[in-house]
Amino acid sequence: MNKAIRSSALTRRRLIEAASQVFASLGVQGATTREIARLARVNEVTLFRHFASKEQLLGAVIENVLALQIEALAHPQAWTQDLKIDLKRYAQLYNTMLEGHEDLIRTFIGEAKRHPEAARQVIQEAAKPLREKLVAYLQCSQRRGIVRADIDPFPAVDMFTGMLLAGMLCRTAKFNQGNYSCEDYIETCVDIFVRGISITPL
Repeated sequence: MNKAIRSSALTRRRLIEAASQVFASLGVQGATTREIARLARVNEVTLFRHFASKEQLLGAVIENVLALQIEALAHPQAWTQDLKIDLKRYAQLYNTMLEGHEDLIRTFIGEAKRHPEAARQVIQEAAKPLREKLVAYLQCSQRRGIVRADIDPFPAVDMFTGMLLAGMLCRTAKFNQGNYSCEDYIETCVDIFVRGISITPL
């Protein structure tokens, strides 16, 4: 990698990190490209050389948030084909992502009704690969006769990830008051979900 390419990659990385902070503190509507550029220590012209719009930058932020989880689940050998083991690993990866970006996630939830349509589409598009990994896994498990054929994997995945999201939000807001650990919560979510979708009782 030559010096110019390396410099461009570092600038892009700084812009994404700065945007993540600005979106988390000011929200999607409140965030400005000027403030993002200032925090990244570049001018707005440089920002627009890398990202055509604020929405495109938002998409890059979300893709960056999900990148580790997508990469970890991208390889066939990552799946053992044991529902409980695989879904627990997925849940742990997903929870790590949620906890690592709590401020950003809370901002998106709080602004959900006020987001421009374009921003909503960006968020959905960026999150799609992670969702599709688990949907494909459940569809494969249906073909193998492990998961019930009458289960629609799409709402099932949304329910599963929704439980994990709710757990993180309640836990970080101290709603459970320390009655159980994060690991206990993940174990329970996985156990209930696996029992519900499995053909044979566990």
